[in-house]
Amino acid sequence: MSAVLEGAPAAPAPRRTLARFARFVGRFAERAAGIVLFLALWEALPRLGIVSDAYLSPPSAVLASIGQLLDNGQLWKHVAASLQRSLWGLVLASSAGVLLGLLIGGFRRLAAIVDPVLQLFRQTSAFALFPVFILFLGIGELSKVAIIFWASFWPVLLSTVSGVKQVDRLLVNSALSMGASRRFVFFKVVLPASLPSIFTGVRLAGAYSITALVAAEMIGAHSGLGFLTLNSQETFQIPTMYAGILLLAVLGLLLNYLLALLERRLLRWRRGLSLDE
Repeated sequence: MSAVLEGAPAAPAPRRTLARFARFVGRFAERAAGIVLFLALWEALPRLGIVSDAYLSPPSAVLASIGQLLDNGQLWKHVAASLQRSLWGLVLASSAGVLLGLLIGGFRRLAAIVDPVLQLFRQTSAFALFPVFILFLGIGELSKVAIIFWASFWPVLLSTVSGVKQVDRLLVNSALSMGASRRFVFFKVVLPASLPSIFTGVRLAGAYSITALVAAEMIGAHSGLGFLTLNSQETFQIPTMYAGILLLAVLGLLLNYLLALLERRLLRWRRGLSLDE
């Protein structure tokens, strides 16, 4: 009889699995509907002559252009160049931003000293500094990575500083009162409590890295999606131009998805609240 009672709760498992699958299909359908409507409108505008295809290529022509880039091997060349520059700039900016942000957020005197300079620099656009980067670093890869670094550095730094400052002082005092060392408090209390804010900055930096990448590759580059987009516009290859824009958007989405996945893995203890659950 005990065996029957122990086995009874297992019965609803298939129903739970079916319910989860139904919710997944529903969420997928909701997201896919918007994309399908957008693509249909995009295809209809040039096909119906509402907008000239000399200015707006339909998605079918854009996909055909991507297929040609894939066939001649140019697609992976441009994607690899852009991805390498973006990741180098993002990784360097995230590392420097987190380290400096932890120092500034943890030491009030240091924050008071460097804050005026940081506020000045953060208002200086990476695009405005492009001539300076070229002057010091040339038109090679270093100047392009430097532009991406500058654009991506500030959201990571500011989010890290904000995250450290918002750590509940009660948690710190409680750990210290129980004999914990300051090193222990930093790694076990301050840093974990700051991680949600830090990851917010890193995801913003990921978006900024793609934006800065486009500008960096439009000057003095011979490869990359930004170069492909500008060069196609100058040679009036409009479908290829839109292909470059679309690929940049996809690259940004993939980067954001990977960062969000990393955030979920590292912050499993943090779960959001959804009103429709």
